[in-house]
Amino acid sequence: MRIVIAGGHGRIALRLERLLSARGYEVAGIVRDPEQGDDLRDAGAEPVLCDLESATVEHVAGILQGADVAVFAAGAGAGSGIERKDTVDRTAAVLFADAAERARVRRFLMVSSMGADARHDGDEVFDFYLRAKGEADDHLRTRLGLEWTILRPGALTDQAGTGLVRLEADTGRGSIPLDDVAAVLAELIETPATAGLILELLSGSTPVSVAVKDVAGN
Repeated sequence: MRIVIAGGHGRIALRLERLLSARGYEVAGIVRDPEQGDDLRDAGAEPVLCDLESATVEHVAGILQGADVAVFAAGAGAGSGIERKDTVDRTAAVLFADAAERARVRRFLMVSSMGADARHDGDEVFDFYLRAKGEADDHLRTRLGLEWTILRPGALTDQAGTGLVRLEADTGRGSIPLDDVAAVLAELIETPATAGLILELLSGSTPVSVAVKDVAGN
């Protein structure tokens, strides 16, 4: 299985790449800075240079050709302004979904955000972020050629993962270690029965594999 991850040098992506490569998958991470390549190789992933903020759908579809799974884990990041919330968190996510559909990639995972809502009100940068993520999620749901799953983690922390989570359609607010987000994504990739679900994720009391099987109805 070949898996291509947008935002390949991100805090979630590097963790996910290590997990997937350890499971024997062929993993590629899209980055725009060639100096990040060694970090991806150390994580067991192939770096692919591409700036999703300026790329065309056709170019990204070429990168995705032959992939079995596409994961959008890119983000403008803390400290970025309204403009990059739009160009990365919305526009790049939309482009990546369109490119995946064009390349006939069946499985697509979107790393979204708890509270993402295209109709979210407010004028702060975080309000724009939640609207951008919501609009990207809404667009993905219209891509009939994709078997998509949208994951909406709570507040991300650098604490060591516990492997225990709460994964439901509606969890309420809370936090989740980055390690556990990556672990859930790895399980979702291996669980196609979660296609069509929008899931919220927090720290909890259920082992990751059990939590994913539960939402998949297994």
